[in-house]
Amino acid sequence: MSDVLAVTEHRRGELRDVSFEVITAGRELAAETGGELHVAVIGGDTESFADSLNREGVDAIHTVSEGEEFNHDIYAQAVEALHAELDPEVLLTPNSVNGLDYAPAVANSLDLSLATDAVDLDYDDGLTVTREMYGSKVETTIEVGGDQQAVTIRGAEWPAAEGVGDAEVSEFDADIDTDTGSTVTGFEEVGGGDVDISEADFIVSIGRGIEEEENLDLIRDLVDATDATLASSRPIVDNGWLPKNRQVGQSGKVVTPTVYLAIGISGAVQHVAGMKGADNIIAINTDPNAPIFDIADYGIVGDLFEVVPELIEQFEG
Repeated sequence: MSDVLAVTEHRRGELRDVSFEVITAGRELAAETGGELHVAVIGGDTESFADSLNREGVDAIHTVSEGEEFNHDIYAQAVEALHAELDPEVLLTPNSVNGLDYAPAVANSLDLSLATDAVDLDYDDGLTVTREMYGSKVETTIEVGGDQQAVTIRGAEWPAAEGVGDAEVSEFDADIDTDTGSTVTGFEEVGGGDVDISEADFIVSIGRGIEEEENLDLIRDLVDATDATLASSRPIVDNGWLPKNRQVGQSGKVVTPTVYLAIGISGAVQHVAGMKGADNIIAINTDPNAPIFDIADYGIVGDLFEVVPELIEQFEG
């Protein structure tokens, strides 16, 4: 029997979606190892967070009440102390900016084997991790050696954990040294942070098919009519038509909205990696063979300059 420790993540007072995804990944892995799933939440409103994280399949929740926002030194010390106490075979963290900050440091300090950006996990007499390579064109499965491993998981690859759990919640005394020379003074969005598309419920996303920047006005009319959030593929950002924070994809943001309306987007693997977790994908494209239709739940083969005005009229009517 080998236990799993999953570290969750929060930002500005709210748990991030990947926290519930890492629970699902941990729950599946613990079922394969025959061990228990331990979940950790560090800093912030730990009591409220622990209540939300108490999902079916979680065996124990450990809270560390130190700090509000993410701090490398606090997280590294807390995770190392938890690992020393629980002695799990596998440590799971999000493959986020925060996760990639402290997970390698913890792995180095504790001499753990490290695998990052996992899209699938399997355990059969040892841990194997599936990762994507060459711009998500190829999947590769690797055996992660060593007695204990640390793995960062990609967001939106596992469904969010559901079901009410009955895990025991306990405060963990990590004996953290706060006199480290680093202090978090606040949180600031980077790159034109007028909106966080990763939190949007309905996204209208555009690609090369809009042809010219002037045609953004038509798309914005649709966004207003549907009360959606505007996003795009990389070429739109590279052209300077929208800021970086609107980009969906491997080099942009991962989004998991209820509805993702892709307009004039071909469906390159780099873009699909950022939106394939949407509940409902609707695609509009003139090319019936566009790759986007391979993953779309609904598709419209047609000229966006004819289809979009019709949609606006329907929503405004």
